[in-house]
Amino acid sequence: MKALQSSLIVIIFLAASSCQTKAKTPEPPSKPVAQVEKLSEAELQQYETAYFASGCFWCVEAIYESVKGVKEAVSGYAGGTEENPTYEQVSYGRTTHAETVEVYYDPEKVSFFELVQVFFGSHDPTSLNRQGPDRGPQYRSIAFYKNEKEKKIIEEYMKALDDSKVYDQPIVTQIEPFTVFWKAEEYHQDYERKHPNDSYITNVSIPRLNRFKENFQEYLKKDVH
Repeated sequence: MKALQSSLIVIIFLAASSCQTKAKTPEPPSKPVAQVEKLSEAELQQYETAYFASGCFWCVEAIYESVKGVKEAVSGYAGGTEENPTYEQVSYGRTTHAETVEVYYDPEKVSFFELVQVFFGSHDPTSLNRQGPDRGPQYRSIAFYKNEKEKKIIEEYMKALDDSKVYDQPIVTQIEPFTVFWKAEEYHQDYERKHPNDSYITNVSIPRLNRFKENFQEYLKKDVH
């Protein structure tokens, strides 16, 4: 009976701390919210873009925005065929898309190779259709490429990880050509910064970000601690 009770407690905790639970009930921003200067669409166009999916996009966005050379990270959807997907559709597995982050970066300050290192170093690429409490193909691991050079970088890095036996289990990350990115609803953008007291942010997102920062200190922006 005690084992059953413990299992139920774990299930309830995971359900309460899931990215998916916010699909129908987005919360207003916590107060106060630190103001961050945003680049305009025109200003962003001068930078390169890269696309990665590795679980809840709130977490992934926060990780990439902490990386030097990254100008902006945008939460959205990619990897599927449906047009104009919504968060409710994607988070409940009603599309073929995955939660994805669009990364705008300055290639003179951070390379695509380094962004790939950040990708593999900030999630579990051996976990099939799951990251932390978030389960389903909408949370699968995908490294997108826009050209053959990027594809080769991803493939060679994955091979190096396999050859070095970094993981006990095989890597299940998908390598897919990038086609189209659908920006998520506005309330998802900068979610971690706007909602520092949200249960998912405090229990899942921030610990994941802190683990990344501990292992990749040389990649962090100067104002990130």
